[in-house]
Amino acid sequence: MRTIIVSNNPTSLPLSVPGIKVVSAKEYLTSSSYSSIRGLTVFNLCKSYSHRTDGYYVSLIAVARGHHIFPRVKTIQESKSRPVVKIFTDNMYALLQKSLKQCAHDRFSFDIYFGRPAVSAGISETEAPSAADLCDLARKISCQFPAPLIRAGFVRKKGEWLVHCIRLLTYNEIPESQIPFAVNAARLNISGGLTLRRRTSQSLYRLAILVDKNEEVPPSDKKAISKFMRAAEKVGFNAELITREDYDRIPEFDALFIRETTNVNHHTFRFASRAEAEGLAVIDDPLSILRCTNKVYLAELLRRHRIPAPQSVIISHGNMDNAIKVLGYPTILKEPDGAFSQGVLKVVNREDFIRKAEKLLEHSDLIIAQEFMPTSYDWRIGVIDNRVVYACRYYMAKSHWQIVNWKCKGKGRVGKWDCVPLSEVPPVVLRTALRAANAIGSSLYGVDLKLVGDRCYVIEVNDNPSIETGVEDIILGDELYSRIIGVLYERVRSRREGKLRLTFPEMPKRKSS
Repeated sequence: MRTIIVSNNPTSLPLSVPGIKVVSAKEYLTSSSYSSIRGLTVFNLCKSYSHRTDGYYVSLIAVARGHHIFPRVKTIQESKSRPVVKIFTDNMYALLQKSLKQCAHDRFSFDIYFGRPAVSAGISETEAPSAADLCDLARKISCQFPAPLIRAGFVRKKGEWLVHCIRLLTYNEIPESQIPFAVNAARLNISGGLTLRRRTSQSLYRLAILVDKNEEVPPSDKKAISKFMRAAEKVGFNAELITREDYDRIPEFDALFIRETTNVNHHTFRFASRAEAEGLAVIDDPLSILRCTNKVYLAELLRRHRIPAPQSVIISHGNMDNAIKVLGYPTILKEPDGAFSQGVLKVVNREDFIRKAEKLLEHSDLIIAQEFMPTSYDWRIGVIDNRVVYACRYYMAKSHWQIVNWKCKGKGRVGKWDCVPLSEVPPVVLRTALRAANAIGSSLYGVDLKLVGDRCYVIEVNDNPSIETGVEDIILGDELYSRIIGVLYERVRSRREGKLRLTFPEMPKRKSS
């Protein structure tokens, strides 16, 4: 028994699917036989999902038991949330305009039964969207709000179609004329193995790797992505590459690995937030993205934890003179959310400082001014799950003060690099990197540091560090990809099965002085 239907009164439910048992809510909630079944799929067709009803508790208890429940309590609550519906409208805006273009009226609604659309009676075919468009809409809505029975309402304002409401239906709300259609949809869905959370292989868990194939400087090259895919399949994931167009498919997966450049005001942050809310294991998690991508926040965090960093001043329109007085010249100015050495400017005198700072302040109320600390290379320490996994030295681009010279084209744009065994990395670098990463969280980080004499300074912590073939993996090879994917797999398994977290070999001990 892998799938059941739960109803308040099974005898009054006109639904018969071969091999699928219909049980009462009381039996499901009180019988110990169901609490011990792993991987059970449960369709909740109770007459109410209101707080503290049997229907509510079926959805609540099913999650605690690790069952795949439709709908979840979270789905019930989200369908009532105007902000969530608004975000959903934005994400499916283009499809909405295309699908409802031929509607004759400014309001339109339809029901979705087990993922299949049914137009309300009284609406002619010429007034309704095409069957194909309705199926696309139904699929999008069912992925965002996984539930057996849904009613979706739309309204046209100023020529634009918007989602007016999403409401989860109970079985007794299905119009009598549509009961045969609903019953058939249930039979096709359940007996055909097409649940709202589809699996495409026999792997126990599914991993989504988010990529942007058109990104100019992605955090991982194509070969590295292929190695992540192979590592995922080897450990037991069914891995799949997804893009920003697959936002509504997040509930299909157990884990999300983001391999495109992240930012808060960006779809990567929305993907991470949705995945975390759905209970997926996520790298990078939204809190790490929030903390790492904003250098203003990072500067304050390092200061609070007394982690050495170049002297920094938070700048607004009113305190430029103070920053100049404290830091002198040359000084580094940074956008709060720049990436890959972009949005980082060097200033050499007062006029240069004022001009460049004012330009950056056009886009942000706060920026960072930081002490200039020249070195021939920066350390990059890779950390995941509070463990160091690789160490690299990134050298400055030719005749430039950064590792990337964005004004240059060709070979001289990026400096040289080398990957270093952890046993050869100065202990102070490893200790400082771990302190900085642990202050952020337990995700995957690349900590950039400068070693000046015997003191180490954190430049920044990156939530989406580069993992490229022939660079960061030169020491561990394929093992690097396996370790990173292994953390995701163990996090999924510990949530589903209560297993212990993955452990790595200990860091090399400090050399005695």
